[in-house]
Amino acid sequence: MHLNSDFSAVLVIWTLTFAALLVLLVVLMGRDRARRFPWFTSSIVLVTLDMLGKRLLHGRLSQITLAAIFITLADLVVIVGLMVLLEMARHAFGKVRTTVWIVGNLVMVAVGGVVLAAWGPWPAWNTLTADSPLAVLGMMQLAEIKGDLLVNVLTVELGLLVVLFGRRFHAGWRSHTQQIMIGLSTVAIAQLALQGVQQVFIATVVIKAQADVDRAREFLRNLSNANGVVYLAVLLWWIVCLWNDEPAAADTLAEIPAETGVVEAAAETAGGAMEEEQKSEL
Repeated sequence: MHLNSDFSAVLVIWTLTFAALLVLLVVLMGRDRARRFPWFTSSIVLVTLDMLGKRLLHGRLSQITLAAIFITLADLVVIVGLMVLLEMARHAFGKVRTTVWIVGNLVMVAVGGVVLAAWGPWPAWNTLTADSPLAVLGMMQLAEIKGDLLVNVLTVELGLLVVLFGRRFHAGWRSHTQQIMIGLSTVAIAQLALQGVQQVFIATVVIKAQADVDRAREFLRNLSNANGVVYLAVLLWWIVCLWNDEPAAADTLAEIPAETGVVEAAAETAGGAMEEEQKSEL
């Protein structure tokens, strides 16, 4: 019996990704990063539940029920993703002036809105306003698709700002805030590239026979696998970075004993000088 290589690749990537998510959660909890980044931790929990749920529930429930569960979960992931961006922005630029904060947010949202309006097709209005359970699911799925696109665009924008200006506001290269944003931006760029290539490929591919269909499906599967490998690499990046302490925290801990030693030495020197002075007076 020959093993299907594509299925093996998908299974290996899924297994490694799920294991990396669990390890990342252990690091976030064990190294006390979850308290500092609660929304980021929540997003990792949701992704883990989504992966596990799709693996366990596939083929065991009706298609409508599965669609309702996972579209709802996907919408929740989008909402939490927006909260993650607010959390990262607060950590990176929490000390900027209020006017600069507001103007920056408005510019980012405006750019995201333009991309959202121009990228991808929009369904007809009558299909969105139809009074049926399928129409409701369609509306929720549209919100998930467009919301995920908006989150990816905003993530790339914020990641660029953090890399360029984060050092001025104590979010430098080795800070956890910038390391998380680098990972989020990498995932967002990979997803945007995947969506763009898929749209161009589907619009330009010519199907004349079953062999063309098979080649198209294989190409799209390879793209999805490549995107999965990128996400796995980002998870490993987060595990390593979040396990280590930030340089500022490590330096502070290292300086406490040194400063204490200096104070004690100074006190001993002053005490010795006072004793010598008293002896000379006697």
